[in-house]
Amino acid sequence: MTQYDALLGTEMDDAAIDDLLTEAGVGVLSTSADGVPYGVPLSFGYDGDGTLYFVFLGGTSELRKETYAAQSDVASFAVVDVAPDGSWRSVIAAGPIDRIASEEWDAAREAMADNAYQATHLTEHEFRDEPNVWALEARDRSGRAVGRQ
Repeated sequence: MTQYDALLGTEMDDAAIDDLLTEAGVGVLSTSADGVPYGVPLSFGYDGDGTLYFVFLGGTSELRKETYAAQSDVASFAVVDVAPDGSWRSVIAAGPIDRIASEEWDAAREAMADNAYQATHLTEHEFRDEPNVWALEARDRSGRAVGRQ
């Protein structure tokens, strides 16, 4: 054991990763376009089976989130949970990100209703015709924890 082991934490297993993705509700989505990175904090829903969903609401007139997501071959999403006692957990999920089709909206809505931050906003918007909802297929996932799992 080195002096840094306590800072590095231990690897989380798949069940612990799923738990954090289900509980967190918010994280940072990172994409890139033309070699320029872009990270944005977003609420998300997790279906428990490897797919994370994001609703792109409002935003800028240049549609930065959409532009970067559409041009990214791979996106990553980071979630961090820090407790008052100093223990923490973090997960990074990476994979392709694509805009969902309207027939996928029910599955996305269900995942977001389960754990997205301020999921009540979903009822204020109807996205069935043209949902601006994106799905990240988490093909690569890793997590670390200190003090709890």
